[in-house]
Amino acid sequence: MKTRIGILTGGGDCPGLNAVIYAVVKAAAKRGWETIGVLGGFDGLLSPVQIRPLDYREMDGLLYLGGTVLGTANRGRFTAKVGHGEKRAIDPAILAEAKKNFDALGLRALVVVGGDGSLSIGLQCYGAGIPIVGVPKTIDNDIEGTVVTFGFDTAVSFATEAIDRLRPHAQSHNRVLVVEMMGRYAGWIAAHSGIAGGASVVLIPEIPFSYESICQKIAEREAEGKHFTMVVVAEGACEKGGGYVTQGGTGAPGEARLGGIAAVVAAEIAKRTGKESRPCVLGYLQRGGVPTTFDRLLCTRFGASAIRLIADEKYGRMVALQPPDIADVPIELAVGKLRTVPPEGDIIRTGRAMGVCFGD
Repeated sequence: MKTRIGILTGGGDCPGLNAVIYAVVKAAAKRGWETIGVLGGFDGLLSPVQIRPLDYREMDGLLYLGGTVLGTANRGRFTAKVGHGEKRAIDPAILAEAKKNFDALGLRALVVVGGDGSLSIGLQCYGAGIPIVGVPKTIDNDIEGTVVTFGFDTAVSFATEAIDRLRPHAQSHNRVLVVEMMGRYAGWIAAHSGIAGGASVVLIPEIPFSYESICQKIAEREAEGKHFTMVVVAEGACEKGGGYVTQGGTGAPGEARLGGIAAVVAAEIAKRTGKESRPCVLGYLQRGGVPTTFDRLLCTRFGASAIRLIADEKYGRMVALQPPDIADVPIELAVGKLRTVPPEGDIIRTGRAMGVCFGD
C-alpha cells in the first residue's frame, strides 16, 4: 500500500495557497506517495469526512492560481484561539473524532497550511496523536520563527500599486488620500507598501499616532507647494490613548473585526486642516490575485520542505524561511505570539530618513 498523506488549508484565503498544494502533491508523488486533500479546513476531518484525491498530473495550473482549491475556514468546530496569545482548548471529543478519521483514511501525516490560528489548531491535533507538519501562511507576516510568510509579498505588491494608482487622483484634486491596509495588529503591509509607494504619512499599530503630528506633516507639504498628501494606515493603527477601530466601534485587541480607521482619520484631517480628504479601503483585494514570483518560489520551497519533514518523521514542526535556507522550527515556538514591526528597526529608520511621518 502506498504512503498516503493529507493536506488542508485553514484561516483566511491568501495568494499562494494553491502553489503550496501544488508543491506538496508533486514532491510527494516523486516519492511515490499519494496525497489526499481535506476540504473546508479542519472540519473536513469530522464526520462525514470531506476529502478529494489530488493527482499531481492535474496540479500544474495551481502554481499561478489564487485562492485554494481545497477551500478554507476561519470559523467552525475547531477554534484554538480568540486573540493573539489567547488560547482555547479544543473539545477532546472533536480531536478524538479527527484522529479516528485520520487513521481510517490511512494517512501517514497531515500538512497544515495556515496562520497563527490554524497552526494553533494543528498543534493541538499533534498533541492528540495526529502527525502534523506546518506551513506558515498569512498576508499579515506576523508569525514568529520565519523571516517572512507567503502571501505577504503579493499583498504588498498590490498595495504599493494601489498607492501608485491613487496618487494621480490626489494630486489632480489637491486632496488627502487615506489608504487603509490589512494586517490586523501588525503593520508590515502598511510599512512596506507605504515607504515603497512614497507615502508621506504611514500609521501602524506599533506606533500610536497623534493628529497634531499628521496635520503638521500636511502643513509642511503645503508650505513646499505640495497640495496633496498620501496617507497609509494599517487597520490596527491607534491614536495615542485611543482604542482600535472596528466595525462595531472601538475596542481592545482580540479577534474583533477591524476596519474603518481610514474614514475616521480622513474625517479628522478634513476637520483640522480644511483640506478635502478621502478614505480608500483596499480590503480583501489584498488577499487575491496571482502570487508574485517571490511568493511562488517560497511556496514551492515550503511545500517541498514539508515533504522532507514527513520523510524524516519530524512532526510537530513548521517550515520556515531562515535565509538563505528553508529550516524548521517547533510549531509551539511560532504560535501564540505576534511578530510586529520593530519601532526602532531598519524599516522605520529608513522611512524616517525619507521624511515619512509615522504620527508620533
